[in-house]
Amino acid sequence: MSKVVNLNQFKKSRARDEKRRAGDANAAKHGLSKTQKELAKARADKAKRDLDGHETE
Repeated sequence: MSKVVNLNQFKKSRARDEKRRAGDANAAKHGLSKTQKELAKARADKAKRDLDGHETE
């Protein structure tokens, strides 16, 4: 015998899963990994230090 399924719950869970998949795809497409963010921050900090080092008083 088959299991009884509430169609409203099934539709909601399917919609949730679809949104999650779309969100994961967008994150992979547009997001940066942690190491990439840290590298960008380190480069910006170094550029700021270099610029500050060339200041005259």
